[in-house]
Amino acid sequence: MTRTRHPLRGRVALSASIAVAAGLALSACAGAAPASAPQDDAATPVDGGDLTFAIANDPISLNPSGIGSGNDTWYVTRQLVDSLLYQNPDTGELEPWLATSYTANDDATAFTFELRDDVTFSDGTPFTAANVKATFDDIIAAGALSQSVSSFVGYQETKVIDDDTVEVDFSTPNAAFPNSTAAVGLGIVGDATLAVPFADRADGKAVVGTGPFTLDTYTKDVETVLAAREDYAWAPEALGNDGRAHLDTVTFQIVPEASVRTGSLTSDQVDVIGGVQPTDVQTLQDAGYPLVSRGNPGISFGLSFNLARPIVSDIAVREAISAAIDPKVVRDTALNDLFNVATSALAKNTPSWADESKHFSYDPDHAAELLEKAGWTEGSDGIRTKDGQPLTLQLAWITNFGPNQTSLELIQQQLKAVGIDVELEGSTVPEFLEKQASGDFDIVWGNLSRADGDVLRTQYSAATTKLNIDDPELEALLQGQLAAGDTAARDKILADAQARIASQYYQIPVHELTSILSTQTTVHDVTFGADSRLNSLVAAWKDAS
Repeated sequence: MTRTRHPLRGRVALSASIAVAAGLALSACAGAAPASAPQDDAATPVDGGDLTFAIANDPISLNPSGIGSGNDTWYVTRQLVDSLLYQNPDTGELEPWLATSYTANDDATAFTFELRDDVTFSDGTPFTAANVKATFDDIIAAGALSQSVSSFVGYQETKVIDDDTVEVDFSTPNAAFPNSTAAVGLGIVGDATLAVPFADRADGKAVVGTGPFTLDTYTKDVETVLAAREDYAWAPEALGNDGRAHLDTVTFQIVPEASVRTGSLTSDQVDVIGGVQPTDVQTLQDAGYPLVSRGNPGISFGLSFNLARPIVSDIAVREAISAAIDPKVVRDTALNDLFNVATSALAKNTPSWADESKHFSYDPDHAAELLEKAGWTEGSDGIRTKDGQPLTLQLAWITNFGPNQTSLELIQQQLKAVGIDVELEGSTVPEFLEKQASGDFDIVWGNLSRADGDVLRTQYSAATTKLNIDDPELEALLQGQLAAGDTAARDKILADAQARIASQYYQIPVHELTSILSTQTTVHDVTFGADSRLNSLVAAWKDAS
């Protein structure tokens, strides 16, 4: 068995970070938006200070590999745990973090990581290969309780070679795995965490990580307070601070209403706000508040179908829905030009993106023609029927991103114009996950941020999806890309997978997501990672007061 050494510097990454078991949960211009807005950070960072960061949702679970509320959860847990590798958002390259290098065998079934020997957990215990094994085995044992288990397809075992070397083995190829290790969900936790049952770690009291901050207090639906570790000294080089975090504390306040978050910033009650809504962008810019924005890689916001439901199991109906939707009108009305109109299941700055716009032309006349041929005739109320059944569909969506409702109400109107009745069923993240698990929906609206084309597998493979897709051709592509260690070969397979998803209308892309933060002018070096989620705040700082 031969191995290829990856020095984690100056190489093209295989792909990127981890998906969530939550499915289509969450939740730029022509190119990728910058990782951060231009800020004058040439000055020497100031040590000390307390940062208050307003986010929309309670984390739900502070267990790094548990199922939380999506981005807002990862904003917090990223500060508590480190990952084996770091994916540079500017280059896409994998770089050292807890691991200094890794090697892979030719068929992408075995990965050996060389580890740092100077890292400790927040309880003072040393970080070793045994902790990596224990963390990965814990995720596997948790199964559906973990949002990270989908990255371990074909997992066989993790071997401790010595204190500073660990090997992760798979029974089938998993070329995406090295990039998955850069994600929060595969952050390494200590023995004290693993001693607590998986289901009992949500409040974070048991979370012992190697990150730059530790949990001080967590008050559900109110705030999470983190305190800096005095002895932290192993951040990724790209973050620009290899020692203790500059800040003393970070407080994540729960402020559900976007307008209230914006008001909290402009009235100097908080230092940073997350989830800036498109309607507030111009207001903040005009007032001189810096914006930090980055287009999200991964699954575009769009409509995916539960093929176990008879109406949408018909490709003619799915294609008609696609033809009836004008995504540019949706984008221009609900969002702004920081957000791309989507042209594929993958967003444009995802490795392996391919343009599939030829499948998605707005043509309501063609939509009506498709429905007529499929036997759906227009009734007196304008809604089509077939064999006495109205063309009424249930669409499930999450209320955690403000523009969702506007986007979906526009789509609802566009579909009604061709005789399709859509019932919008918005809910919170936990309610959505319950509905998704039950299969009580025809269509689901959502996206999923991940800087790797393997996100297609986690969403559309028969082995992982809640969409009941049974397509051997697509399945072969989704599994085949895991066996392609060569980047070009993998890109080609993932392009073919996108073409299959588009041609079968398993997903209708509408718009891509852009993550936007805004800060006080006194705040510096708050940035996004490669997955367009909050980076480690080890380098963030505030002007002296």
